Amino acid sequence: MEFAYFTHVWGRENVTVRQRYDQLWQEVEAADRLGYDYAFSVEHHCTPEESWMPSPAVFCTGAALRTERIRVGPMGWVPPLRHPLHVVEEVATLDQLLGGRLEVGLASGVSDEPFRPFGADFANRKTLNRECADLLRTALTAEGPFDFDGPVHQLKDVTLSFTSHQRPHPPLWIPTTDRSTLRYLARTGGHTSSTMIVPRAAMGLVYRHYLDWWREEGQPGTPRIGYWSLVHVADTDAEAEARAARQVTDTFVNTLRYGSVKRSGTPAAPASRLSTPDILAGSHDFRFLMDQNLVFVGSPSTVAERIRAAATEGCFNTLLGEFAFGDIAGDEAIGSMELFAGEVMPLLAGFSPYQPEQTDGPRVAVS
Repeated sequence: MEFAYFTHVWGRENVTVRQRYDQLWQEVEAADRLGYDYAFSVEHHCTPEESWMPSPAVFCTGAALRTERIRVGPMGWVPPLRHPLHVVEEVATLDQLLGGRLEVGLASGVSDEPFRPFGADFANRKTLNRECADLLRTALTAEGPFDFDGPVHQLKDVTLSFTSHQRPHPPLWIPTTDRSTLRYLARTGGHTSSTMIVPRAAMGLVYRHYLDWWREEGQPGTPRIGYWSLVHVADTDAEAEARAARQVTDTFVNTLRYGSVKRSGTPAAPASRLSTPDILAGSHDFRFLMDQNLVFVGSPSTVAERIRAAATEGCFNTLLGEFAFGDIAGDEAIGSMELFAGEVMPLLAGFSPYQPEQTDGPRVAVS
């Protein structure tokens, strides 16, 4: 199991942009110091009520100046919003700044809202996203000038000023549960991720196929499969829930605007029967989220067992944990990160959803 500090860099009332970014750098520095494997952020545009991170390059540059060992990246760039060669050059530059610690996430986008201000092509976003991944591999592995004949962009006799530090190129991720895209990732050696709004039973099924396709392609090792959710750890379950309950639901309902979808099943349906509309519709109800194990809130032992159960069902091996949400920020968010690193990570050190555990840790019931 690997662990990522993940941030949307959500804005906050009565906090300036400069102050929010100062908090961000403190969180990133803590993630590096505490032994998290990754630091990931997003690319979001024109969303004053939500993310204040329009530039993955800013996030990666700031992290490069403040960290020593943690791997850093966007999850991810949105290639359909720009010419893919711009992404290639940013990737090469940032990987050099990070000394070979860059992870490259490429996201096609789920809503046309951020596409409209740019006049970008939302209908062909998946084609453009895959084209960018292909161009990255072509450009960063070229020795000298290269040509590229993509479905949208054609390049002739192009030479990069310099290539990436990692050869042949930094690791590539495309967040998806789409079978066609997962087959593509298995063929090209790319990683993937998903979020807690995707039903884990369905996610686990398709990701187990992805693992099979990965092996059939002769790829080495195991692909990284990420899972994003909110995380808050305190000394006891009661303390964690009392502090995080309102912040969790406010984040889903007021920041992410979940909760306006009519539930298709019953509130008591087990997670294996939930649909995405069920999860969205239940996002205003903290007990629903906890009962279905969709957020990870509690004492260290409880959070470890919840992650273990979720990873086994959803077939993921990399937790993308968002620790700073609502008004949980600054020292409080970092305190949760410290408890997670010091007491949760060791409990999951030998755990893999794909093979028997190498160590035994305390077990608690997950409702």
